Formats: sequence, structure tokens, C-alpha cells
Amino acid sequence: MKKLTILVLVILGFSCSGDFKDVVDFTTVENPNLSEASVVGQPNSSSIWLAGLERQLALVFNETLVLAELGSDNYVNTQTFFNQFMDGLNIQITDPDMRDTQRAIHRLRELAVFGINSVGPGDPNFTAEIEAEYSYFEGLSYLFSAMYFSALPVEPLGTPISASQHYQNAITAFDTAISANAKPEYHLAKARANYYLGNKAAAVEAATAALALDPAFDRSVNFDNANPDGPTNTFEGALYGRATFDDLQPLPTLDFLDPKYSFLSPSEDAPVHYLKAEEALLILAEAALSDDNVAGARTNLTALVDLVATREVRNIDDSIEGRTEVEVGSRPDNAAVVVNGRAGLVIDRQSGFVDIPSISGTSLTADDIAAMNDDDAGLTLVYRTRQEVFLAEGIRLVDMGVKIVIDENEILLNENINEGDAGTTPVIPSFISAVVADLDAITYDAGAGTASTAIDLSAILVANKTASEVVPFE
Repeated sequence: MKKLTILVLVILGFSCSGDFKDVVDFTTVENPNLSEASVVGQPNSSSIWLAGLERQLALVFNETLVLAELGSDNYVNTQTFFNQFMDGLNIQITDPDMRDTQRAIHRLRELAVFGINSVGPGDPNFTAEIEAEYSYFEGLSYLFSAMYFSALPVEPLGTPISASQHYQNAITAFDTAISANAKPEYHLAKARANYYLGNKAAAVEAATAALALDPAFDRSVNFDNANPDGPTNTFEGALYGRATFDDLQPLPTLDFLDPKYSFLSPSEDAPVHYLKAEEALLILAEAALSDDNVAGARTNLTALVDLVATREVRNIDDSIEGRTEVEVGSRPDNAAVVVNGRAGLVIDRQSGFVDIPSISGTSLTADDIAAMNDDDAGLTLVYRTRQEVFLAEGIRLVDMGVKIVIDENEILLNENINEGDAGTTPVIPSFISAVVADLDAITYDAGAGTASTAIDLSAILVANKTASEVVPFE
């Protein structure tokens, strides 16, 4: 039997005469401040609705970032109150974080579609700029569906469609936004969708168009630190707000970039910079390498380093975080430590305020770029740089080819989904599952001042570049 039908009988265990219909029937109650008529057809309602879309996007990132970052090799989660399964890629349909992530993305889509079909046309002050934003947010909902799920419905109780179709839907929506009011982030979002589809020429064209509009653009999602209902930046709380717990730590190779999110102000939480010019340059560099054009790759990576040098660097007090977890000396915690033979990757947080990139940071140097060749080592350097630049942005898990699952409630309630169908089982490439235990593993000799990661996941991705799940241009 495909579905389990649960009948809940509510028995009123007390004696009383009369009909309870008026007591329990709430279908006729209407709050005039929450009705559809209070929004649709009202002047300036489209701009207010757009603010709601921005808020919903913040909620999407609060779900996706925690799962994606814990599931990647970026961070190790030892004992936080955040998801306890993703660090080992134990992805289950019963995990409530799967449910919440799916629902947040669905809500983003439905809000955008309702804005396009109802709110916008009913507002006499509806503009092309707002219309473009609605299409952009609709495209983002498809983009995130494809990035994190192998299949997901595109309508309530609908049949799941594949990630590749979600990417195509995203491209269509972004094209609509571009036609209404072109912005660089619209082009980059289109470039990302084409990138993961392996459509190299289209990805290069869109990335180039984005940079042509603004070579240093940056689109961020903002959080509210003053409103009791937020949303605040959940991952900021994980990285910085937990302070002395020291139980969520980056790889030592990424220590100089952490915490990417820290306290900003009493009214505003740290934003997430989720579509930025750096991504366009990395797409162009990777495409050049795949065409055996090492000179082109060097040019784009040089532009990347120059751009990163202009991005905001926050000077913060992080001395309360000891980098020791429970056992003193368990992790590198001073600037003299050499990691994987490379110096300068670990920060001494006890010596005073430290400088942390808040938008993008990288260890890539001009010497690295000059020495690059169009070989696997050069491509590994690109993926190492992607990991650094996109730290705490939810990208590394996608680059790993991992997909999470449709949640159990959807499977039980949706007649179009059965357990075992596409989207109901996690996608973990075999070369990732083989090293799950070592994703965050390190060795550290405090006396010698040396540390090393158990694996080089970027090199593993490149070694498996012909696999369908990863390195899309190969």
C-alpha cells in the first residue's frame, strides 16, 4: 500500500447540548489585514511584496547554508545544536532540516509566482524593475532546487522534476528578468545554471555579460538583527555567536577566512554575498583551462585576485574563540603553523583584533597564477580557489556533486512520489562517499607547528573530472 492514511478522531469527552459547529469552524473568519484583497490591487503593493521576497530569500539561506557547509569539507561540526547528520553526509528523509529546506525554497517560488501573476498586475505603480525582480526570485527558487536536490516538485503536490529541468526553468526565468531590466546578477545567476549544466559556451557568454555591466558587482541577502522575528543570520550564530564553544571549525587551510560572518550592528546582521563578480571570473578561468587556454585562465585569475583585494575586510575581536574545541592543542591556533606545507593560513586570534574578509578572500597569489599550467594541477588550483572564495556560501557541497532529499512528509502526502523515486534518495558520488570519514580530518603537531588535512578534496574532484556529478566543463 503506497500511502498510509491516518484518520484522527477527536472525541469531546464531556457532556453538553448544542451544535459545536460554530465553535470549531474557523473557515469564515477573515482578518482584513491578511486577506488577499489587502494586498492585490493596492497601490505600491508590489514593492512591499518584493520586500517579502527578500525576507524569504534570507530564510532560504538560513536553511541551505547550514546544511551545505556542514556537509562539505569546509567545516567540522563536533557538538553544536545544528544538524548532527550532515557532517557525515548521513542524509535522511526524516531529518526535519530536509523538510524545512524544501519548504523554504517552495515558498520562495510561490511568492514570486504570485507576485508575477497577481500582486504586480494589480498595482498601478508596478514597474519593469520590480517585475524583473519577481522573475529573478522565481529563477532563484529553481536554481536552489537544482543545486541541492536531484529532483523536486515545481508545484504543490506535483511530480518531481529533475535538477537539469530546474536549471532550465531558472535560465528561462532569468532571461525574462534580463529582458525587463538587465542586472549583472541576473546574468551571473544564468551563468551559474549553465555552468552546472555543463553548457560552457552559454555560461561564458552570461558571465561575460555580467562583468560587462559591472566588473565588481555584488548581490547580497540581508538579515534583521533588531526585529525579534528576524530573520537573523543563522550561520553567523554558528560561526561567531557561539564564541567560546569552539565546536564548529573550518579546515586549517581555511582558517584565515573564518568567521566570514560576525557581529555587524544591533540592527543588522551580517549579509550573505551570494552572487558576485568573482564567480564570473572563476567560470571564465575554468572554461579557459578546459579549452587549453592557460593564458586566458591566468588573465581571469589575475583579475580575480585584484578584485578580491578591493573587497571589504573586517577587523574583529575573535580572541574569545580559542580554536581548541574541548582538548587544548587539538587545532592550529597561531600564525606560525604551516598547513600542508603552506604558511600564512592560520591566524593568531589571541594577539588582538584580526582581519577577516567579509565578501571574498583567497590565498591565491600572482606566483601561483604564473606557475599554472593547463593540467590537473591547474584545475585543482581553480577548485581550491572556488572553495576559498565561496566559503560559507553553500557552493562547495554543490561542487562535490552531493544532493539532499525530498522529506518524508512530501513522500507520504504526495501521490506522485514513492520512496525510491528520484529525489528521495541522496546523491553522493562514490569518490565522495569513499572519503566521508576524512572530509574534515586533520593531523596537528603543536610542537612542530605543522598541520595537514587528511585529503585534498579539490584534487579528488579533479581526479574524477569525467564523472557526471562534478567539474561540469570536463
